[in-house]
Amino acid sequence: MRSKKDLRIVFLGTPDFAVASLKALVETGYQVVAVVTAPDKPAGRGRQLKASAVKEYALSQQLPVLQPEKLKNPDFLAELKSYNADLQIVVAFRMLPVAVWDMPPMGTVNVHGSLLPYYRGAAPINWAIINGEKETGVTTFKLQHEIDTGDILLQHKEAILETDDFGSMYQKLMQAGAALLLETVDGLIHDQLKPVPQADIDKETHAPKIFKETCQIDWEQDVLSIHNLIRGLAPVPTAFTSLEDKQLKIFRSSISPGNTGFAPGTVDSDGKTYLRFAGKDGWINVLELQYEGKKRMPVEDFLRGYRFSAQT
Repeated sequence: MRSKKDLRIVFLGTPDFAVASLKALVETGYQVVAVVTAPDKPAGRGRQLKASAVKEYALSQQLPVLQPEKLKNPDFLAELKSYNADLQIVVAFRMLPVAVWDMPPMGTVNVHGSLLPYYRGAAPINWAIINGEKETGVTTFKLQHEIDTGDILLQHKEAILETDDFGSMYQKLMQAGAALLLETVDGLIHDQLKPVPQADIDKETHAPKIFKETCQIDWEQDVLSIHNLIRGLAPVPTAFTSLEDKQLKIFRSSISPGNTGFAPGTVDSDGKTYLRFAGKDGWINVLELQYEGKKRMPVEDFLRGYRFSAQT
């Protein structure tokens, strides 16, 4: 049986979702011998190179940082092997080749933001909300060949409240994932966990990467589906539509089911207090928005300064 201080861990991750797990390991006393993250990327108007959230935290803790362009690069693999890791941990990182995930004797553990086998893929939190799920969670599992299919170690369930959106669930699962990871690593070093193969499921659910076309609202859908799309994409990347030939991002909405008497996509407003769009079975009431060229604001503030070219 290994101790916390003897266990050599290499951590792989990129965004702030992964920082919570890395920070939990460091602050709990685990020996993180190296961190692997994405290369710096141009960002902002000046296109200055920006480090990932994981790199920034790793450097603040004086941890060695590796930023390979290609994970199969022989020089990178040799450098990774030189750290003699017992265990690798992956949180919100890209797909790993076998040469990487099969390197340490204790294998590689992944923290995934869903209750596997449901919502395998790049955007599990978004799709769970978009599909109207009432529950999601986090899973720790051992990496295998097929993405997100490895044997499950532990799971934690988290309710999706009607008031939740992607942003709030991201924060909840980020913290839950960090706590579950600590429980998982502790269980592994004390040989208390039995990996369980993922079950076959009747309902196939996928969580592919979100693209711009995913974010465009289809007003021919029912209003509950549209409302869930808005929740599942807020605050980023954000669902959008058009208003008088300009893009309108919608961050918060409510629904008013029933026959509107208007074609889907019809916009209606009193010019002061409400802005709403017709779906196929009711209204989507816009509560918070961002009009092209403007900042994010409540609908009342927007209407105070906006004049429709023709009253709808």
